[in-house]
Amino acid sequence: MKLVSWNVNGLRACVTKGFNEYFEESGADIFCVQETKLQEGQIVLDQGDEFTQYWNYALKKGYSGTAIFTRIKPLSVRYGIEEDKEDEGRIITLEFDTFYLVNVYTPNAKRDLARLDYRLEWEDRFRNYLQQLDEQKPVIICGDLNVAHQEIDLKNPKSNRNNSGFTAEERGKMTTLLDAGFIDTFRYFYPDREDAYSWWSYMAKVRERNIGWRIDYFLVSSRLNTVLIDAGIDHEVIGSDHCPITLTLEDISNGI
Repeated sequence: MKLVSWNVNGLRACVTKGFNEYFEESGADIFCVQETKLQEGQIVLDQGDEFTQYWNYALKKGYSGTAIFTRIKPLSVRYGIEEDKEDEGRIITLEFDTFYLVNVYTPNAKRDLARLDYRLEWEDRFRNYLQQLDEQKPVIICGDLNVAHQEIDLKNPKSNRNNSGFTAEERGKMTTLLDAGFIDTFRYFYPDREDAYSWWSYMAKVRERNIGWRIDYFLVSSRLNTVLIDAGIDHEVIGSDHCPITLTLEDISNGI
């Protein structure tokens, strides 16, 4: 079973830059997208009859938004955190027979950290939500988590210390989440791999020189470690300031 996650930074633009071609080539069973930046009716994607589509749109036009394309029919779908409106369209949860899948676009603290307090409070609610799901079934979480967890996860840790996405507070929330019973799948397979990034600034030659951050993740409940096969970063795929990330695991749709 293969899963793909990609922050497309505007799906309509990404479609003109090879989104559909990568979608077909990826061979994904479940394909998750963040930062769609569109409203209902602004795009029509025909990914074939075998895929069911789920969309969570932000109320604010041209902002945020998530989507999932899945070959495996879910038992249920939930938008946002339970009992929370989530007007920014940041979360979709699909329930399957043997696991939950959560596609998420974590709020950015902003360059001046104006939204850091909100971000930290959101992190606590999101972690509690995941733990509630994990009590019922194992959970797979994917998306743009907007944090480089360790120094190895970005090119220039010293100069970025205390910048948005690399503050001690944000990194601490990621540590707390992992300690709550989840695995960072890429680091599970490649604990020491350097220069492995999923986001690059649009500044001139930054991506060419691989001055990036790893802020996109597949996390899984710790008890899924026995079914993990590989995790990857398709850094060569252009179309967004992020690149797709992948997770391959044994088919657990009918049992673990």
